[in-house]
Amino acid sequence: MPIFSYLSKNNAFSSCKIATFAPKNKTNKLFVLFGAVICPIFAQFITYNVNMLDLNGKSILVTGGTGSFGKKFVEMTFARFPQVKRLVVYSRDELKQFEMSQHFSAQRYPAIRYFIGDIRDGERFKRACEGIDIIIHAAALKQVPAAEYNPMECIKTNVIGAENVINAALDSGVKQVVALSTDKAAAPINLYGATKLCSDKLFVAANNMKGSRDVRFSVVRYGNVIGSRGSVIPFFLAKRNEGTLPITHPDMTRFNISLEEGVELVMYALEHQWGGELYVPKIPSYRITDVATAIAPHCKQEVVGIRPGEKLHEDLITESDSLNTVELDTCYVICPATARWTREEYAEKRNGALVPFGFTYNSGRNTEWLTIDDLRQQIVKHIDPTFSL
Repeated sequence: MPIFSYLSKNNAFSSCKIATFAPKNKTNKLFVLFGAVICPIFAQFITYNVNMLDLNGKSILVTGGTGSFGKKFVEMTFARFPQVKRLVVYSRDELKQFEMSQHFSAQRYPAIRYFIGDIRDGERFKRACEGIDIIIHAAALKQVPAAEYNPMECIKTNVIGAENVINAALDSGVKQVVALSTDKAAAPINLYGATKLCSDKLFVAANNMKGSRDVRFSVVRYGNVIGSRGSVIPFFLAKRNEGTLPITHPDMTRFNISLEEGVELVMYALEHQWGGELYVPKIPSYRITDVATAIAPHCKQEVVGIRPGEKLHEDLITESDSLNTVELDTCYVICPATARWTREEYAEKRNGALVPFGFTYNSGRNTEWLTIDDLRQQIVKHIDPTFSL
């Protein structure tokens, strides 16, 4: 199972072993990076063309920049592209910005900027985008129960906020925009998923209204981020000493991705986007009962029922999406239905394959699964290095 992995032109991973080779039937030399930080069940290397992403000299803005993804994106960007011109952290929480600035300080990272603002405020966001080349849109209201109880607040942030990002990009000379989505946007049954589907549609359609502007909008969609705030693994870790872990349903499954892999997918999109694509990574699934067993095998697993708005299994690609989906070595790409190019042209240019009609990518029917041992390794690597039974 491939995972995205990059090597900085500035040798940010100089301690890693690097080899080059020419694959069969291809003339372009490819690089292989060993020792990447990836899921243990994946192969330890990834091939990619020598035309590599270079963010040095670029000005980048990250909405929701103080969140889990934003902090990881900032960390990996500075590590790989130390000559980035400006990296703006845009968020509405002054305390989180203060805490983040203790690690990513202007003294240590002269390119860092911290802007207070809300993506609901279109004028403020437009001002923040002056001189920006790239926008990574990670800001969202994400808690399913909170969205169900406060629907208009979720719509204001996830839908109206997306429109503000698009308008600011069009009016400010931004060159690239990548928006983060979620598996809950595929065949949504809750308000959060519905707002993110709407957001996805807005970003894809933005390519049709850019006129002569040199700007591209794309979306990345992936599943549960291991260890993210509010996710199941930190919740189980906090409750494992109580003797009982609440299980919503014994058959429930979820996709799994690490923060590093999420950032890699965004960087992959930045390097390869045509405009209008929705990128879906090839990632493993886990069973909720295996997570409970991995964390606390001694605990009773008490079935408490599925919460409002939850699915038994999550989708990343629906049957309807299959009409526009191309499979690449590293990911799936859902092509826009209204683009000036077809998925057949995209598949040919990217050496991809059209998926058959009726294809779905569902966490319960995945071919790659994290075992109990895999999950424990993931907890040690990404959440708690001191974890033990």
